[in-house]
Parts: sequence; C-alpha cells; structure tokens
Amino acid sequence: SHSKSIYSLFILCSGLSQFTVSSSQPNVEVRENQGADLTCKYSGDFGSNILLRWKFKNTKGSQVFVVHDGNITGTYANRLTLYGGTNLRFSSVTRKDNGVYVCEITSADKTKVGETNVVLTVLVPPSVPMCKIPPSVTTGTKAILSCFDENGSPPPTYRWYKNAVLLPEDPSTVAGFKNATYKLNSKGGILEFPAVSKMDTGDYYCESTNNAGPPQSCRPMKMEVRDLNTGGIVAGVIVALLLVALLIFAVWFAKKKGYLPGEVFLIFFCFYIKTRPLTVPIIGDFTQKSSFVV
Repeated sequence: SHSKSIYSLFILCSGLSQFTVSSSQPNVEVRENQGADLTCKYSGDFGSNILLRWKFKNTKGSQVFVVHDGNITGTYANRLTLYGGTNLRFSSVTRKDNGVYVCEITSADKTKVGETNVVLTVLVPPSVPMCKIPPSVTTGTKAILSCFDENGSPPPTYRWYKNAVLLPEDPSTVAGFKNATYKLNSKGGILEFPAVSKMDTGDYYCESTNNAGPPQSCRPMKMEVRDLNTGGIVAGVIVALLLVALLIFAVWFAKKKGYLPGEVFLIFFCFYIKTRPLTVPIIGDFTQKSSFVV
C-alpha cells in the first residue's frame, strides 16, 4: 500500500498519465474506392463504460463528427461501421476522406479524457496537370510558369522540363545550370524567372508525380523571349504625331475657308488641349516644365 502511494505520487509529480489512448496503425494508406480500418484502443482505468467520439479534420482544416457518443453520424451511416467497440471500418473511401481522424475516449464520470490521431491517405494517381506557360516574354522582365494537378493524392510534387531536359530544383548544384537564374518550387509547381534572357527561350512542360501511380505531364509549350521593340514604339509615336498635326491643319484650313464656324473650332481646340498627351507639344509650346531638372 505504501509503495502504491509512492508510485501514485510519482505519477502525479512527473505529469505522466496512466490513462492512454493509442492506435495500432496511426498512418493508413489505401487506394480510392477500397475499404479501410482505423483502429483505436484505450488502457488504464477509464472504467467499464466510456464515451466514444471520432472527429474528422480534412486537409482544408474543417472538422466534423464521425462518431458522437458512440453513434455514427448521418453522413457516414451508409459506409461506416464500428467494430471492437472503438474501431472504424470504411466500406469504401474517396479522396474527400483524406485527413486526420481523432479518436477521443472519455470516462463515464468525464474526469478522464484521452485521444489519438489516425492519418488517412487515400491514394489517387496523378492526372494530367494544368500548365500555364506564357508564349512570349520581353527580355529582362519576370516570367512565371505554373503547374497544378487537382486530383492526385497524396498531393503531387512537380518537375519542370525545358526542351525535354529535366530542370534541377537547385540549379547552382548542377554544372550545366550554374548560370541559370530561375527559381523552382516543386511542391507548388511554380517555375519563376526573375529576369528572363534570350537563353530562356524553349519548349517547357511540367510533370506531376506521387506514389499512387505513374507520373503525368502536360504537352510542351514554347516560351519565346524577345527584345523590346523600341523601333516599333518610336515609329508608332511618329505616326501618332503626324496624324495629330494633320488633324490640326485640316481643322485650321476648314476654319480659314469658312467651312467651320468659330465656335466649333474653339470647342475642338479646347478639347484637344485637355486630352492631348503630355509628351506631344502643340506648335509654340516650348516652355520648360518645372519637373525637368538638369
């Protein structure tokens, strides 16, 4: 009796509890549409009558009761049974069942509570990922290529290829890629070029992979890196200026010949002054702007 008291005092002081809940298989992997068993057992003096609860936390963080006070809830009643008092048996699982199942045991007097987690992973092979690859990018700008597989379970990881050559996740560790400047996120499926160069032109595709089946890839798409067309921009500005000058001359000529009333000319002139681009000066407007600093 004395030794039992000493043991109880040790348990109390150490913070340890003799009331434990555990699972013989805390991680369960099963293919979609197959059955699955989730086990839960308790030890210690919980008493002969216990309250059983199973809770489900999905991958998005929401939580629902699967078993509440020993009774299976309505949404699970047609494909779930209890066996051995505390264990769950799914007749069939889908990818929506992915998540953490919490088995909670409470003594009848509600003074003792214990729980354990069982992680269920429903195996679904990868599907063809959705890839977004820009067809044309200007030299020196950022380019982001993305890849996503919404079906694979567990969540797939991603590999990117350029011209059928695998891009290493860390290019600085591979001799042939030491000059590469891209950033690759294998979990998120993102391939990012902070500032593209001509050498980044090529055919790109992404591959989705997990341990549930063979990898799948999207079709290759070409990303072409081009220099900024400054000549075209200058030519466009010159053409725009010529058109504006021609329009002003046409209005002035019509006014001079009497084809255009003075009021209409004044309205057009005021409208032009308000809407013209700041970079396009009108005749005689050569006053230095205050924002121009030498």
